[in-house]
Amino acid sequence: MNQPRYCPALFISAPASGQGKTTVTAALARYHADQGRTVRVFKIGPDYLDPLILQHASGWDVEPLDLWMMGESGCREALYNAAQHADLILIEGAMGLFDGTPSSADVAIRFGIPVVAVINVKGMAQSVAALAYGLTHFCDDIDIAGVVANQTGSPRHAALIKEALSGQAPLLATLPREDSLTLPARHLGLIPPDEAHSLDAQIEAASDLLANSPLAALPQAVVFHASERVEPIPPLLEGIRIAIACDAAFSFIYPANIRLLEKMGATLRYFSPLKDTQLPKADALWFPGGYPELHLDALAANTALAAEIHRFHQTGKPILAECGGMLYLLESLTSLEGKKYPMLNLLQGYGEMHTRSGCQGMQSAPLPEGVIRGHAHHRSRSYAMPAPIAYGQRPSHPAPGEEIYRERNLTASYIHLFFPSNPYAVARLFSYVDEPSTAHKTATIITHFSREDCDD
Repeated sequence: MNQPRYCPALFISAPASGQGKTTVTAALARYHADQGRTVRVFKIGPDYLDPLILQHASGWDVEPLDLWMMGESGCREALYNAAQHADLILIEGAMGLFDGTPSSADVAIRFGIPVVAVINVKGMAQSVAALAYGLTHFCDDIDIAGVVANQTGSPRHAALIKEALSGQAPLLATLPREDSLTLPARHLGLIPPDEAHSLDAQIEAASDLLANSPLAALPQAVVFHASERVEPIPPLLEGIRIAIACDAAFSFIYPANIRLLEKMGATLRYFSPLKDTQLPKADALWFPGGYPELHLDALAANTALAAEIHRFHQTGKPILAECGGMLYLLESLTSLEGKKYPMLNLLQGYGEMHTRSGCQGMQSAPLPEGVIRGHAHHRSRSYAMPAPIAYGQRPSHPAPGEEIYRERNLTASYIHLFFPSNPYAVARLFSYVDEPSTAHKTATIITHFSREDCDD
């Protein structure tokens, strides 16, 4: 039987988004990494961008941790595996501590991890104590270890907050209101490390500010247990070669998805739609999401690769396109500036970048191969599309989610899939089928909601 593992752990949360959770988590990870410690960081919920920042700060891959997407056993296994070699585990929450179902608080409570509340204190002083009191007492089971006051305006401002918090929660650290500590962002989230040239300086500056604070001390050890033993996944993709688009335009890839494909025996080969003119030899293609809208000139100019992809599609072999990957497969994509660029024209329809978000949050994709959980997050719209075979299903809202399209063995949607939620469906999705079954062609279209119901 697997023995329990003990490892210091902290959960970095906040009363809302935009409070500075990622800055504090990255700074704390860098501080302990600089002390020679192995720091494993997790991010609550579906996120591709924050984990890149946290990975850069800690030196280790950063995984999602989500009770709905992964299940409790998946979260338990990830934490247990990390605790076997880590000196410290940090978990960054999503949105506010109690937002969502399940929430960050649900994860912290389920695994007994103390919570640090990061509060942006700009424009307030003693009221910070009321927020801290609410976070501490809203739920009896939550363990609030203390508060980090972010965006303090002066030493006097910080002193007022510390005095107000006396008897409520310890003030573990303060970060001043300085632009040099603000991580750069754009639409969809933070700018990735390979584009943010000042990132190291920003993380180091924040780390130095935390170095002499109580937050820098190693927290108490938390006990982590192994998940119940499950049957190993058979090599369902043995001998299958999957070519994956991977470059600055297509980079939204969960490490867990890659590990699963490899565990199932697939051979993975990567290519760049920005630079490569030929596809690697493959039995299936995967176009993940990313930022194609930032590279439209290069994508439109690469007509040699476009011809290769068209020839591949004509063979009927599987193609999966998610979000930005789907936009690349359309007839054209129009930038925020209103310029239209030709895309692959592999799937009927047109894409347009928007400043307003579309469907957001968790969604299941009810594919003919099986239901796979995932999420949607984008600022674009597609129109003049073919009839969808299904809509995404949201766990806490009856309105339909994103459309799912199927053209021969090409599957496309705005939904980013989390492969470990249904390995068997994923294996079928990437397996070659000579003639798509009737199930592939059956539309399960919901008609009693309008698309406007989805834009919330």
